[in-house]
Amino acid sequence: MLLLKSLTEAHGVPGSEDAVRRIFLSELAGHGEILTDRLGSAAVVAPAPAAGGPRVLVAGHFDEVGFAVQNITPKGFLKIVALGGWWTHTLVAQRVRILTRSGTEILGVVGSTPPHFLGEAAKDKVLPLESLYIDVGATSRQEAESWGLALGDPIAPDSAFTPLAGGQRFLAKAFDNRLGVAAAIRAMQELKNEILPCQLIAAGSVQEEVGCRGAVTLAHLTRPDVALVMEGTPADDTPGMSPDDSQGALGSGVQIRVLDPTALMNRRLVDLAIETARAENIPHQVAVRRSGGTDAKSFQFNENGVPSIVLGTPARYIHSHNSLLHLEDLLSTIRLTTALIRRLDTTTVQTLTRFH
Repeated sequence: MLLLKSLTEAHGVPGSEDAVRRIFLSELAGHGEILTDRLGSAAVVAPAPAAGGPRVLVAGHFDEVGFAVQNITPKGFLKIVALGGWWTHTLVAQRVRILTRSGTEILGVVGSTPPHFLGEAAKDKVLPLESLYIDVGATSRQEAESWGLALGDPIAPDSAFTPLAGGQRFLAKAFDNRLGVAAAIRAMQELKNEILPCQLIAAGSVQEEVGCRGAVTLAHLTRPDVALVMEGTPADDTPGMSPDDSQGALGSGVQIRVLDPTALMNRRLVDLAIETARAENIPHQVAVRRSGGTDAKSFQFNENGVPSIVLGTPARYIHSHNSLLHLEDLLSTIRLTTALIRRLDTTTVQTLTRFH
């Protein structure tokens, strides 16, 4: 729980993932060689097995959805641009933290108009992001700048990691994708003293929420033979969604993704994941997504192709200030990840891409 708390509460919007990367590298100190690329993605490469073996990448993305300061008005309000996908209904009156160049954080709140000043038509209107602003309590642009605020400063939601009643469910920001980062960390930690049939690489990419950019350079850096993409995926088991179509229900285990609009997963790797989950009695659910995308999009195109798969931990209300996790789903993700790694020997990996 301490790992999830530190990861989710860290400030890490696209392009400003430093705090998350520090946690990742601290947790995996002594587990292998540290590699970083020029965008800020990082990897820890375990020693290669004596008999050789394929390079297996287990990667989550460091960044979370957030904003950047687009302008500071004469009266000291901050105008913003989005870094990642937002539904503006979730934003009004929410607290945020602005990270200044000096490393200090300034608390602010997304402004909201009291209903007393709204006409009936305006109450049901979805606000465009361009109309939103952040109030930091400044009385002028000069005062805001005197606190260290500047154009381009990254902005993250302000939300504490909080247990809910029952002890198995938790609220926090950034489960997309600090859940994936946590899974990559725990998988490498659990396997540290095992003799594996492959060379394990745990990694975190940057700038996933703005086009899966860091995964491109991370793939060049690590040269994987297989990529296991760890994700915090959207749960679909809430009111208004069809229970008959649910493929990401809380408490139902790790989500094995077959495809989404940006990536068709390696079918043999998908079958191996499902077979492994069944053999190990790991709760799991299979997903075919109509929307969304992950770093698998970038990994699979590296060099002459990398068989990839997404293993997701479902969370409700992602891309908001408060998403909701069932702990057992994360534990199932870690269990399936470690079980798969133990099976990915040279022969198995070769069969994933044997087409003649």
